[in-house]
Amino acid sequence: MRLSRAGARWIGQVVAWTVILFAAAVLAVAVVIPRLGGATPYTILTGSMTPGMPPGTLVVARPVDPATLAVGDVITYQLTSGDPTVVTHRIVALSVAKDGSRLFRTQGDANDVPDEKWVMPVQVRGRRWYWVPVVGRLNVLLDAREHQWLLDAAVAALGGYALVMFAGAGRDRLRRRSAVERRVGGRRTPVRGSGG
Repeated sequence: MRLSRAGARWIGQVVAWTVILFAAAVLAVAVVIPRLGGATPYTILTGSMTPGMPPGTLVVARPVDPATLAVGDVITYQLTSGDPTVVTHRIVALSVAKDGSRLFRTQGDANDVPDEKWVMPVQVRGRRWYWVPVVGRLNVLLDAREHQWLLDAAVAALGGYALVMFAGAGRDRLRRRSAVERRVGGRRTPVRGSGG
């Protein structure tokens, strides 16, 4: 069985649209939505939050007022204040420091014991907003400059694809019009409506 030219083109378009939609969805989840929501994407690198968030999961954390955090919330925090290294774990206990500020005891869902040190409010980067398995693996490969480049390239590619589709639709319309004119002997025949 041989595939017709129209059938091959249709399959090509379906594949192209599938790839474009998948890439757009990944880009939206990993870059656009966090940026619009004032959030930051992080990647889970260890198994401490399995099974819910296995290694390679993209977790997006929104800034939060530490006073609103409660036991059960999943937070992303700096291991040491000012250090860019972060951890995403669940709050399992609350306490109050000598100065009256809140302290948070955290623990990975897969860990048997809580984390050794209490987390201070200044260390908290945000509360988990949403997470997407596997997408974090792509996030690890790109730095902030590459994220911006990828976003710009995707916008340009989608814009280019839209122009190609628009030009193709115009070309097809001209071909159909020419074919109709050839069939009616080169003259245009007005179409009468029923409205008078």
